[in-house]
Amino acid sequence: MADTQKWQIRQALPSEVEHLSELALRSKSYWGYSDQFMQACLEELTVDEHHIENNPTFVLEDSRDIIGFYSLEHISAPEVELSYLFVEPDFIGKGYGRKLMMHAQEKAQQLGYSNMIIEGDPNAERFYRSAGGSVVGTKKSASIPDRELPIFCIRLEKLEKS
Repeated sequence: MADTQKWQIRQALPSEVEHLSELALRSKSYWGYSDQFMQACLEELTVDEHHIENNPTFVLEDSRDIIGFYSLEHISAPEVELSYLFVEPDFIGKGYGRKLMMHAQEKAQQLGYSNMIIEGDPNAERFYRSAGGSVVGTKKSASIPDRELPIFCIRLEKLEKS
């Protein structure tokens, strides 16, 4: 794929929350989850204006539309959580998630964080590992009973500038 830089990453706007929430649902459903599962995840996948106004949130867009987005949430002085990272299903596997992840890591470093924590979907484990993440534990899902989610940590100080 020739990358002619027809895309950009910019700060998300509060007026985009409905679009971002719908994108998150479409992206999550890419993994073939049932309608019941998706309904259970609805609240955690909903982005609201308060979130965007209080957490660094960025969208990747091309000339037509938003392709994906991510958000960072402060945990503590050294740690930030990647609270969202979603890509439109038609663009999954085409490098846009990687572009968002690299931007998120650079932004977290600029903000002074040394560790990025990710409560990841089990289907995304390979993606987060390839981005430098190590599984450091698991956490019970807030939406789905008896579901364990892998927790990843990316040590930002070890990242090389590209």
